Amino acid sequence: MTAVLPPLHIGRHTFISPVVLAPMAGITNRAFRRLCRQYGDAGLDQSGSAGSGESGAGGASGATSLYVSEMITSRALVERTPTSMQLIEHDPDEYPRSIQLYGVDPATVAAAVRLLVTEDRADHIDLNFGCPVPKVTRKGGGAALPWKTGLFRAIVASAVREASPYAVPVTVKMRKGIDSDHLTFLEAGRIAEGEGVAAVALHARTAAQAYSGEADWSAIKALKDVVTSIPVLGNGDIWSAQDALAMVEQTGCDGVVVGRGCLGRPWLFTDLAAAFAGTSARVQPNLGQVAATLRRHAEYLAEFHGSELKACRDIRKHVPWYLKGFPAGHDVRHRLALVDSFAALDDLIAGLDLDAQWPGEPAEGQRGRAGSPRRVALPDGWLDSQELNEASAAVVAQAELSVSGG
Repeated sequence: MTAVLPPLHIGRHTFISPVVLAPMAGITNRAFRRLCRQYGDAGLDQSGSAGSGESGAGGASGATSLYVSEMITSRALVERTPTSMQLIEHDPDEYPRSIQLYGVDPATVAAAVRLLVTEDRADHIDLNFGCPVPKVTRKGGGAALPWKTGLFRAIVASAVREASPYAVPVTVKMRKGIDSDHLTFLEAGRIAEGEGVAAVALHARTAAQAYSGEADWSAIKALKDVVTSIPVLGNGDIWSAQDALAMVEQTGCDGVVVGRGCLGRPWLFTDLAAAFAGTSARVQPNLGQVAATLRRHAEYLAEFHGSELKACRDIRKHVPWYLKGFPAGHDVRHRLALVDSFAALDDLIAGLDLDAQWPGEPAEGQRGRAGSPRRVALPDGWLDSQELNEASAAVVAQAELSVSGG
C-alpha cells in the first residue's frame, strides 16, 4: 500500500510530509524532537537503508513534518517557572517551533499565547483538550473540558485572538469525548473551526478508554465530514507507516499524528516520509544501529538537562522501547534500567549482540502502556449540564494549580 498525499497546510506553514509528532509528557522534549527530526530529514533511498541527509524517498523530507513539544501549563508559563521556560526551548534550526499549551481559563491561556508570540518563542501553538490523566480531568481540564462548550469556545477564541496578529496558527488536539455516552468531538470540531483554528486533531478514543482497546478511526472520518474548511488530523494506533496509510485511506484525513508508535523507534519518521512519498522503502536497523541511536539520545538528553546523571535517569524509560523484540537478556535489561553514567551505558551496550538483525514483527506493534478502561475522574456534577455553573467554575479556577511540571 502506497499513497502520495498533497502537502499539509497549517496556517502559513506547509508540510510536505503530513505527519505530526504528538506531544507526550516527559518524552517530546528538545532532545527527542531533535532525534525524530534527524530521522525524518534523512528520508530513505530506494534500497531501504537510511539516507545520507538528503531528501530521499521521492523528495519527501521529514524536515517539513511538525514536531510538537510536550504539554506546558499556561499558568506556569505565565509565571515563567524554570521548568516551563526550559520546555519551550527549541534547537536553533528547529522550525516551525511548535508548543502545546494546557489551560482551563481563557484569560490565562490568552496571556500564555501572548507571551509566546510577542517574545517570538513559537511558530505554532497547539491546545490540549485530550489529556485523560485523572489529576487533569478531575479539575475539568484536558478531555473533560470540551463538554463545557462555552468554556471551550472562550479558550479557543482567546488563543486565536492573541496569535492571529503574529500569523502564528493555533490548532486543537482532542479526544472523542469523556466516555461513549458523552461524546464531544463533533461539536468541539465545529466550534474550533468557527473560531479560526488552523487544524483539528482527533485521538480516536474517549478519556474513559485512556490508551486501551482500539482507536475508533470511524470517528476521524465523521469529524472530517463535519469539519471541511481546515485540515483534520487522525491519531491513534499508528504503529507503522502502513497503519498511517490505512488511516488516511479509511478516513480521508489530511495527515496523521504519531505518539506511542515512535517510542524507541524515531526512525518511524523516515518510514512515514517515504510512505507518503509513495515508496515502500523502510528502515530496519540491526541492534548495533539501535544501540547507537539510544546512545545519541542519551547525549542529547544530557545537553537538555545539563547533567549526565539526569540524562541517564531519563533514558532508562526508553530502554525497553529501543530493545523491544531484540535478543537482550533479563540481566542486561535490568542493569540498563539502572544505568547512572555514560561509561556504564557504554559497557552494557558493548555486551549486546550488536550484529543481531531487525526482528520484524516482535519489534513492531504496540508500545507504551495501554492500561484498561476506567471511569473518568470529574468534578462533582460536571456532566449535569454543558454550561459552566458557579460550582464548576470554582473547580476549574483551581485546575491549573494542580498540574505540576511545565
